[in-house]
Amino acid sequence: MHKISLKDWVILLTLVPTTLIGLGVATYFSYSRYVELDNFLETQSRSIIEPLAIAGSDLLIDGEREKLRHLISFAHRSQSSIIKSIAVFTQDNQIFVTSSYHGDVNLMRLKASQPIPETTLMKEYEDYLVYKTPIIDETNATSNHASPIGYVALQIDKSKIQFAQQSEVLIAYGIVGLGVLINFIFSMRLIKNVTRPISSMVQAVDRIREGKLNSRISGDLIGELEFLKNGVNSMAQSLEDVDDEMHKSVEQATIDLRESLEQFEIQNVELNIANKKAQDANQVKSEFLANMSHELRTPLNGVIGFTRQVLKTPLSDTQRDYLHTIERSAANLLSIINDILDFSKLDAGKMVIENIPFSIREATEEVLTLLAPSAHQKNIELSFNMNQSVPDSLIGDAMRIKQIIINLASNAIKFTDKGSVNIDIKCQQVDKQFTILRVEMADTGVGINHEQQKAIFEAFGQADKSVTRLYGGTGLGLVISQRLATEMNGDIGFTSEEGKGSTFWFTFKCEMTPIPLISQLPSSALEHKNVLYIEPHMHSRMATTQIMSDWGMQVSHATSVNQLDHVLSQDKQFDHLLIGHDTTPLALDELKKLIQRLSPLVDSIIVAVNSNSPQLQETLVSSGASHCVSKPITPSRLSKAFRHNDKDKEENQVAVPDKKVAPIKVLAVDDNEANLKLIKTLLLEQVAEVVTATNGLEALNLCKIEKYALIFMDIQMPVLDGISAMNSIRAQTFNDSTPIIAVTAHALTGEKDKLIEQGFDFYMSKPIDEAMLSHTIYEYCDIDSFQHAKSVPDNLNSSETSQTTTNKHANAIVDWSLALRRAGNKTDLAKDMLTGLTNSLPETKKLISEALTAQDIEQLKTLVHKLNGACCYSGVPNLGKVTHEIETALKKGNSIEDLEPEFYEFFEHVDNVIKVAPQILHSLEPPRIRH
Repeated sequence: MHKISLKDWVILLTLVPTTLIGLGVATYFSYSRYVELDNFLETQSRSIIEPLAIAGSDLLIDGEREKLRHLISFAHRSQSSIIKSIAVFTQDNQIFVTSSYHGDVNLMRLKASQPIPETTLMKEYEDYLVYKTPIIDETNATSNHASPIGYVALQIDKSKIQFAQQSEVLIAYGIVGLGVLINFIFSMRLIKNVTRPISSMVQAVDRIREGKLNSRISGDLIGELEFLKNGVNSMAQSLEDVDDEMHKSVEQATIDLRESLEQFEIQNVELNIANKKAQDANQVKSEFLANMSHELRTPLNGVIGFTRQVLKTPLSDTQRDYLHTIERSAANLLSIINDILDFSKLDAGKMVIENIPFSIREATEEVLTLLAPSAHQKNIELSFNMNQSVPDSLIGDAMRIKQIIINLASNAIKFTDKGSVNIDIKCQQVDKQFTILRVEMADTGVGINHEQQKAIFEAFGQADKSVTRLYGGTGLGLVISQRLATEMNGDIGFTSEEGKGSTFWFTFKCEMTPIPLISQLPSSALEHKNVLYIEPHMHSRMATTQIMSDWGMQVSHATSVNQLDHVLSQDKQFDHLLIGHDTTPLALDELKKLIQRLSPLVDSIIVAVNSNSPQLQETLVSSGASHCVSKPITPSRLSKAFRHNDKDKEENQVAVPDKKVAPIKVLAVDDNEANLKLIKTLLLEQVAEVVTATNGLEALNLCKIEKYALIFMDIQMPVLDGISAMNSIRAQTFNDSTPIIAVTAHALTGEKDKLIEQGFDFYMSKPIDEAMLSHTIYEYCDIDSFQHAKSVPDNLNSSETSQTTTNKHANAIVDWSLALRRAGNKTDLAKDMLTGLTNSLPETKKLISEALTAQDIEQLKTLVHKLNGACCYSGVPNLGKVTHEIETALKKGNSIEDLEPEFYEFFEHVDNVIKVAPQILHSLEPPRIRH
């Protein structure tokens, strides 16, 4: 928008108003004068013609033409400036006399049809005005009517009047123009005396703003402008003084700053030293955590390993149950240690959620087995109910799910002194591929008030600080559970009322798999059996009734002895009697009496109590019970109890269904002979035929002559690597649509997605999980292959191994139990894998030493990757760990010099395996019989 200058404003405010006012006044007076002259002309004309009409009346009647001409001529001469002609017409419209025969008589004559007007009539023409007035005979006129005897016509010339009017207008507007001109002259004078000094002041201020503080306004000005000039000059002088003072201050500040910078440099050096000390301390802390992790995991691995070995020996049911509890407790303790050490990963959002096949029912029963002793100790009713709509075979992180359940249920038990803790699992949402499950834990404990609920999910916090002393705990459980639920695309929440209890819940999302992961319980023999169930706790009664109803059993209920008597009075025969009861001393006496009373009526009496005590169970059995189980009642425990007295079934045996073998041909590619042998063995348990290749080129040639249902491809191989082989198979063979699964011993973060982007259909890491392998075959092969698969007996020969020799070798150098698990519990295969690794280690050690000497990074990566793959299946945890760390560091671009300590440790572990492995293999040989 254009800004109006001061000069423009002066002109606008002086000339425009003056011009407008002058034009208004001139127009007003010109118009008034114009109207005044018109009125004057009309008045004059009437004052001439009307007297002539009166005076000429008698003369017209008498016919005295000369006198009448003399009269009108006199009138014409007296007003000759405006009169053009005067004429008198008779009644018959004939000219009687005129003052000028040069006038236009016809212009003044009335038309033939027009009557003589009764009053004066005026008609205007361009240059003339014509007035006509009647001549009345006054002598013969009546009061009401006068007859005209003729009329007088007067022709007025307007030219002089018009000239006068135009002159008046010109004079008025000329005066206005003169006034505007004089005003313009004075305005320009004002502009010269005011705006120019102001412009010079503006320029001076601009120079001052640009830093030219010595600029001043000069010249003599008038009035207030002189004061303004002095003010601006004073301001400039003040700014100049301030600028000088500021420069002096800046110089002093610069000197002070230099001194401060010197101090800062000294402080920075001190901070760097302190930071280095902090980093060293953090490194020490990390090493301490790593060492503590190793020191904690090592004995726990020993506990788990020895427990598993003892489980392979002949044991009683009680001993086996105890050992299973020890094994699960140790495994959960190991996972808790891992969670504490990985808490920083949770804070950073780097927690990795596994996706492996698992059974939700089996995982939940393991958790209940661990939680039961805590509930039993407080005599709390722990019950579990899983809705039948919940799919059992899922793909997700079973360990994290169990961890959340343990955290929430342990809190429920911890803060409940009496009553019950009820666990419910239901299906919140299901589609074709995924399901969202909701797990709820309701207790009758102390509850949480409104203020405490706000801080319930804070790290290292408790609902009430006093509960730390009363109940213990770190305050990390709910925080870890919340973040784990979020990582599994779920949520967590709770409702609570102080003094009445709390209900905690969480949801998680899992992929479903139709492959059954656990054997179905043999419940066909229980179908149509009648069972009488006595249970005072409603949730336990509903959950257990649902299990038995799903097996086809006919269930009758009783919540008290009175109801029991009522049911028994109906003379109904029962095959089984299930009694749920408390374990207080008074309750136990009542329970013994009840068992003794009902023993003659029912052959099979099963008692479920809140205790794991073998002595209590033996006491109840001696009182007449057929079997005793610990609460909470699970399907597997209940099925085993019912079958305990079934004479048609072998005691304590669970029928193992034959495995299904899909009638398909699979190609396995790996450059490591031991790895190739193992994957072939694992695949032959699930598919009809397996073809092997030792490098990518060999696999490519095989794919050119035959089509396979599935291809398992190692990534790093000689001759032709896995990625290149995959691309060539897609482009050059008729296996272009065959699913190709990447199999590698190591993958950095994001490498899985990279392999998928490069064209692989799926990714599996070594060591291969059998459940994951089964799921992969199902996922990427025709489902009909499984529906029409052949049945073959399951081969379980691992228990034939000598227990005394395996137990003592479950250590960090060679862990034989780990080797067995990696080989699918096949002793011969585990021996072959360990033997192959031991025989290859001297040559591998030599090649790696040569690569280190030659600084050949690529050759080093290849050798370490190959060894890492072999270690995955051979039960050498120390060597496998350091090999994995070296491969990770090499892939991240670390130099050989940076990895020098790791390589020293690596060669030490290689020597240990070369030394210890032959001794263990020798001890595994069966003793020779001397003859």
